[in-house]
Amino acid sequence: MQDALVTTALTLPGYRIVKTLGVVRGLTVRSRSILGNFAGGIQSLFGGNITIYTNLCEQTRAETYRLMCEHAAIKGANAIVSMRYDATEIMTGLTEVLCYGTAAVVVAEADAGT
Repeated sequence: MQDALVTTALTLPGYRIVKTLGVVRGLTVRSRSILGNFAGGIQSLFGGNITIYTNLCEQTRAETYRLMCEHAAIKGANAIVSMRYDATEIMTGLTEVLCYGTAAVVVAEADAGT
């Protein structure tokens, strides 16, 4: 699936939604390691961006995004609209990250009449 055909908007400019296929999602549960917590704690002493946690968040979001796109492809979609991320702390140090949206079949506006 092309990243250009995944949007947080309700529509895709230049495309017409011809069919919606339901909600698709990618889910990951992550924990921080003892070493990660230690390194993050050291970084927090100096302030600024805590890169070890930033990298963990970026990797987790990328993984859930990929899983969502795979779920959409299995359903036969070529686009996802209304994409969102959500995160919930299940317990201290254990976080669920969810990426979800509506799987859709879209056609380019120019192709819509054919």
